[in-house]
Amino acid sequence: MMLGILISQKEVKEMQYLIKREMDEILFDLKDKRIDYIVKRAMEERYKILFSLFKRVAAPNECLKYMRNNQRKEQKG
Repeated sequence: MMLGILISQKEVKEMQYLIKREMDEILFDLKDKRIDYIVKRAMEERYKILFSLFKRVAAPNECLKYMRNNQRKEQKG
C-alpha cells in the first residue's frame, strides 16, 4: 500500500529535524560497548527505516552525512 501526504515546508523542516535527532541518538548508542549485540542489531534496523524516511524529505547532500559505511558500499557496488 502506498500513501501520499501533503505537508508544508515548515513541516518538512520539522520532520527532518526529528529524524536527524533520532538517527544521531542511535549512532551515539551504537558506539556504546555496554549495549548487547542483539540490541544493536535492532537499533541498526530502526536506523535503516529512519534513513529511508529521511531520504524522502532531505536533500541528497544531507543524506550523505547520515549514510552508514555499509550503505555506501551497497550504493557503489
